Amino acid sequence: MRYFLLRLKYIVTSLLIAFLLTQSAYVRAQDRCSTMDLLNMRFTRQPALKIMFDQRELRLKQAIRQRNVTGKSLKTTANVTIPVVFHVVSNRQSLITDEQILAQLDTINADYAGINGSASRVPSHFRALFGQSGIQFCLAQRTPNETPTTGIERYPTSRANFDYTTNLVKHAETGGATAWDTDRYLNIWICDLSGGTLGYATFPDDGVPDEQGVVIDFGSLPGGNVAGYNAGKTLTHELGHFFNLYHIWGDDNGSCNGTDQVDDTPNQGNSTGACPTGIQTDNCTQTAPGIMYQNYMDYTSDNCLIMFTKGQVVRMDESFNLSRLSLASSDACTPLNLKNKDASLKAITRPDQRICANSLTPQVVLENRGKETLTSVNFNAVIDNGTVQTFRWTGSLATFEETTVNLGALSTVEGNHILTITTSNPNGAADENTANDEQTLTFIYYEPFAAPVVESFESLFPPQGWDIVNEDAGTTWEKTTTAAKTGAASVKISNFGNEAIGERDYLRSPTVNIAGTDSAYVSFQLAAATYTNSTVEGNVWDTLQVMVSTDCGQTYTSVYKKWGPSLVTRTAATRTAFRPAANEWRSEEINITSFINQGEVLIAFVNSNGNENDIFLDDINIRTVTINPNLKEAGFLVTPNPTSGKVSVQFYPRPEGLRSVSIYNVSGQKIAEQRIAGEVSSNVYDFDLTNYASGLYIVKAEFTDRVLTKKIVKN
Repeated sequence: MRYFLLRLKYIVTSLLIAFLLTQSAYVRAQDRCSTMDLLNMRFTRQPALKIMFDQRELRLKQAIRQRNVTGKSLKTTANVTIPVVFHVVSNRQSLITDEQILAQLDTINADYAGINGSASRVPSHFRALFGQSGIQFCLAQRTPNETPTTGIERYPTSRANFDYTTNLVKHAETGGATAWDTDRYLNIWICDLSGGTLGYATFPDDGVPDEQGVVIDFGSLPGGNVAGYNAGKTLTHELGHFFNLYHIWGDDNGSCNGTDQVDDTPNQGNSTGACPTGIQTDNCTQTAPGIMYQNYMDYTSDNCLIMFTKGQVVRMDESFNLSRLSLASSDACTPLNLKNKDASLKAITRPDQRICANSLTPQVVLENRGKETLTSVNFNAVIDNGTVQTFRWTGSLATFEETTVNLGALSTVEGNHILTITTSNPNGAADENTANDEQTLTFIYYEPFAAPVVESFESLFPPQGWDIVNEDAGTTWEKTTTAAKTGAASVKISNFGNEAIGERDYLRSPTVNIAGTDSAYVSFQLAAATYTNSTVEGNVWDTLQVMVSTDCGQTYTSVYKKWGPSLVTRTAATRTAFRPAANEWRSEEINITSFINQGEVLIAFVNSNGNENDIFLDDINIRTVTINPNLKEAGFLVTPNPTSGKVSVQFYPRPEGLRSVSIYNVSGQKIAEQRIAGEVSSNVYDFDLTNYASGLYIVKAEFTDRVLTKKIVKN
């Protein structure tokens, strides 16, 4: 009996272990790819993105139908070779070898060409569906800056791992690696992914352009440490998403209603774990030949993944033509052909796009892209269509080295200008590559404007003397006629749909002279809304700041900063692009009197994007106030005196503790009064004596602690 119980215990324990192992494999399979989770997160945050996806899907299906009508081959008619850069982001670089990465490249090339050796294992019942793509991959031979590369770039990081929900691995400032030009390169990030995720990818046009590409866990590389998933098929799978393939089971949690948008893949209930054999059926395909667990877009173990279908190849091919075609024309896999003499003008780093004096000293970055050491070069500089001035540089610059060069001073006049600088005569001879010899820079120069500066954006944009700082070259301030507080136009920035979180864009006024005045103010009309409910805590909000610069935009002081519930003029969360109604504007005024001693100020309206909703500005007014010298001296003045009727009782500064202003006739009879309850809000109180008799009157100002009087004469 004891033996039986021990044996029973052993059997139960073994079954439990087997069950747990099975479940573990299933969980790992479920965690393998996070692409769809990431896509659905974006759909939730940006409903408009889902609409765009659906519209693109219709265009793709139409292209596929047209292809079928014309009888075009189900294999790409010609091989398309895509340049690849592997960004290895890890604090354990020694565990990720070049040999593994090269083996990974061989794997995806074989898988997409259908020549991976295991293709012969495609079951007879699926052999007619076996598809071979013409997509191939090559290691990049040149960087975006046209320097040599092996296509494997390594970035040590302090981060132990990365989470797919944040995309931190795709940005250098967050410990990752910034993508190379996604129109020229297929960017693949190799890192340590957290939470059991083995990889994720971007679908075409599914988010920020500089995040396009694929991320894989280093353990999924050939020979990696993730047992069962270390033959390089994770990248094959994720690239399928990159080329617009969905999971073969349609991500419907077994309901059989989902679709991978491909006609020749069997309906499948859910993902497959481990490595089945023979014909497998499920609740969605209950008869032979069963489900296609051999498909790269399933979660089967790597050694069981052996095929795409012809329908999947067609979908990838047509999607590539619609959304990824620029990769086909990239020259990134072509080795550099260095000339002997090649002086490259890499950038103009000075002046800034705005100067506040009529002279400038250009500063440039010179790079030697030739085989010879660069010892001399001429710089030719011209503003607009003016006189060309030539400056000579001498030094010693080895191949691919660069140096900063300050040129001589140039003078200019008021207006918007183009500075053009070219290089010539490297080492006293002709430049053998003139394509990189020229750079241009637009800049503005205006003398300070006199206050007031009033702008309602009804004509030229940017208005004369204004400019926009848009360092990321993305969404920025623009003129719009969709809404306005006054007139037909205003200015807005479209935070709705802009995923470049944290990007700052400046709308800058002319420099304004406020010296010699008594006070200065900035006022404007504002309209704003949020996508997220404004009561949510801890959210990243759109933020609007008004900043003052006294040094031509070199440094700024913030004088106004609002975000979320303090910024909005529509309290309800708005799930479409905000368009304010006439009553959804708010007037704002900022006192900048403290900057008067600085003489000249530049006002910047700065948007920091939180991917919430659009912000509108209108009727910007930068004004000054100058007090009557007599009023400043006396502190209490009644004008005009004598008067024919209307008079203004003025105080300087604001009359704290004022309770009433009254007018009495010579008989002591009160004929007019204005009482002040609570906080004093004005410096000026107006009265009309038109209907009163000519003669002498007394103006009395009563404070909490004193009484002031003035005599006036009514003509």
